[in-house]
Amino acid sequence: MHLLRAQTQVSMDSTLAHTLKINPHRRDISDILFPNSQSNPKRLKSNDKIYFSLFPASVVPRGGDASLSPLNNIFFLGERKNTSSSSITFTPYPEFDGRYVLPIRSSIWLKKNSWNIRSDIRFLIYPQDTWGLGGNTKESAKMYVHYNYIHFNHAALKKVGRYLFIGPGYDLNNHFHIRTDGDTLTKFTGYSAGTGTSSFSSGITLNLLYDARKNIVNPVSGFYGNIVYRNSARLLGSDDNWQSLFMDARKYFSFSKTNQNVLAFWAYYWTILSGNAPYFDLPATAWDPYTNSSRGFQQSRYRGKGLLYVETEYRRDLTHDGLLGYVLFANIQSVTEPVANKFTYWHMGTGVGLRIKVNKLTNTNFDIDYAMSKNFSGFYLNFGEIF
Repeated sequence: MHLLRAQTQVSMDSTLAHTLKINPHRRDISDILFPNSQSNPKRLKSNDKIYFSLFPASVVPRGGDASLSPLNNIFFLGERKNTSSSSITFTPYPEFDGRYVLPIRSSIWLKKNSWNIRSDIRFLIYPQDTWGLGGNTKESAKMYVHYNYIHFNHAALKKVGRYLFIGPGYDLNNHFHIRTDGDTLTKFTGYSAGTGTSSFSSGITLNLLYDARKNIVNPVSGFYGNIVYRNSARLLGSDDNWQSLFMDARKYFSFSKTNQNVLAFWAYYWTILSGNAPYFDLPATAWDPYTNSSRGFQQSRYRGKGLLYVETEYRRDLTHDGLLGYVLFANIQSVTEPVANKFTYWHMGTGVGLRIKVNKLTNTNFDIDYAMSKNFSGFYLNFGEIF
């Protein structure tokens, strides 16, 4: 079985690719299609502050037709030597078999990185399989659920150290028109919160960020750490009171100063601290903040009150000009069991990928990955590296 999942990541601290200063002969797609275009680094002016990336594609996910036309606008609100690039990304993802995704994501860096204002707004019409709770559910024991989903996340982080930021945020998840073709979702999952016709979660967040990467679109070195505490409360309109914690860490090692030769590691822990979070707000496969994890698994394949995820990826240029590259990756995950609340079953995915340079000024790649796990395999598209 094959699945194509289109996804886009918005940078928290993306800057122009520093490899351009070392190797001015790197190429991207525009150098082939438009040899005299301004994307040539020799034509880059010191006061250029806006860069657009538009890459249309046609794909075939889950047996249906789809189109993907992401627009990524990267710009600077201060001097490039002390201000990271801001970005706004719009990636509509319609599938004509009944699934539609309209996401708008942004990360705005004010002058001298004094503040980082980030936003994630999504509207989804999202029929999808679900397998209940725990890590030992059978592949055949699944239910097809129809629902609509509105997600809004906004945070303002103040700089308190060279790479350290802290600030409050607001998070809203609204699942509505939830319906199944057969049995009730409550009976199928054995979970009562958020398994009716709708669920609503509204909460404040506290965000702590440490980001020492030079380029988030395609990191080659540095460390990233992010902690998000969420408190959803009836006072703010939630169906119930509940709290969650999300901790994310990433590390990169580069073995070359002129070409892509990077070993990257990623791990995150996501858990419900207290209360009964709605079923669709529980930690689940490929539902991390940017839905970038779990290549080789169906989204929502495993779900529980806690999720632990680890991934490693090796990235290397195929051509000396950086136009083409490849990656090798592997990941492993586990969710807590419904009764024991322990990590008991572990599931591994592996895969390979091709990289095509779309914009050498921001070092942005177009990714085509193939990944597999025990009972599933699929193709994945992305702009910028997965992590």
